[in-house]
Amino acid sequence: MSYTLRINSIFLTIKPLFSMKTTADKKADLAGPGISTYQEVEKILPNDYKPLLQPLERMNALYAVKDYIEKNLCKELNLSMVQVPLIVDRDSGVNDYLDRDGSRTPVDFPCGLGLDKPIQAQVVQAATKWKRMALAQFNCKAGQGICTDMRAVRKDYFLDHDHSSYVDQWDWERVITADQRNLDFLKEVVIKIWKVIYGAGKHAQKLYPKLKTGNYPDFPEELKFFHAEEILEMYPDLPRKQRETKILQEVAPAIFIIGIGSVLKDGYPHEMRAADYDDWVTPTVVKKGQQYYGINGDILVWNPVTKRRHELTSMGIRVTKDTLKKQLMISGQLDFLKLPYHQAILNDKIPLSIGGGIGQSRTYMYLLRTAHLGEVSVTVWPKALKEICSKRNIHVLE
Repeated sequence: MSYTLRINSIFLTIKPLFSMKTTADKKADLAGPGISTYQEVEKILPNDYKPLLQPLERMNALYAVKDYIEKNLCKELNLSMVQVPLIVDRDSGVNDYLDRDGSRTPVDFPCGLGLDKPIQAQVVQAATKWKRMALAQFNCKAGQGICTDMRAVRKDYFLDHDHSSYVDQWDWERVITADQRNLDFLKEVVIKIWKVIYGAGKHAQKLYPKLKTGNYPDFPEELKFFHAEEILEMYPDLPRKQRETKILQEVAPAIFIIGIGSVLKDGYPHEMRAADYDDWVTPTVVKKGQQYYGINGDILVWNPVTKRRHELTSMGIRVTKDTLKKQLMISGQLDFLKLPYHQAILNDKIPLSIGGGIGQSRTYMYLLRTAHLGEVSVTVWPKALKEICSKRNIHVLE
């Protein structure tokens, strides 16, 4: 017995395995990053925090990490650093909507003084779609790719210790062949990315020995892979973020979760994921008689400073014309197919690819052992949050 539930334009088949409270918790946990109240933020920030580096020293360490990651990411994945847009044409379909429930919308504004019809521009939320189109613009061949020092604005985030409206990412994309659209290839790329992040942490410790402290465990050298279905099987009654927390605490402090966006055995996706870039419907392996889906995922780590789950990157093998249509149908967004970006996929104008976005400030926060994004980036924070941080010896940059 099952029934169909609509969650913000997405129809999910929900099996009645859970109490009403658990079902409500899981539904609420599908999207919308951030803790949601400053009372909760106050509970989770560390009470005994002592920054390992002073602000200026931290900035020097930050740029050493930045330089290391950019050089070695390009080396490992055969990428070239390129320029990236801060604004795009609203009608191009290139902007990233981050999820598929419509809850996170871009900043819109008209521009072009003297034009009879101003350009309707948007500030990018991520360069996910632009990068794939840019592969053709830069004439990248199979095995070649691009990396960007991307800046974005995401106005619909709750502002807490690891979510801000200002976003900086290494947004990268690489051309692949049809036979590379599989789980093994995805894992090979993920391992190379983790090698770079781990290496950046060790590089920072070498340059700034204060970062290597007995107060925190060292960075894990090994990253372990789990499909979202496997994590659900381990913790069937927990919402997504609690499942992630448990596996990072109990199984491995650095993991890659495969198959984010596909509907799992309990009737819910692990997390909402946009329908028009990562491929989360392609079948991969069968385990215990159950088909697993998705050739995408996230790297998460256990942050010993905040004592919380900490997401570093989302990435995946991108949709084909067939999986694009399938995912847009599931998400109730088939009208997107008329947009230039989607037309380019349908008409084979842009290559098959794999790509992702590595959060820069999130990575600095993890590697430089800070308790708040505001210690490694400058943006706006609410007065209530700054007051809470000040009480905890956390001093954000302004």
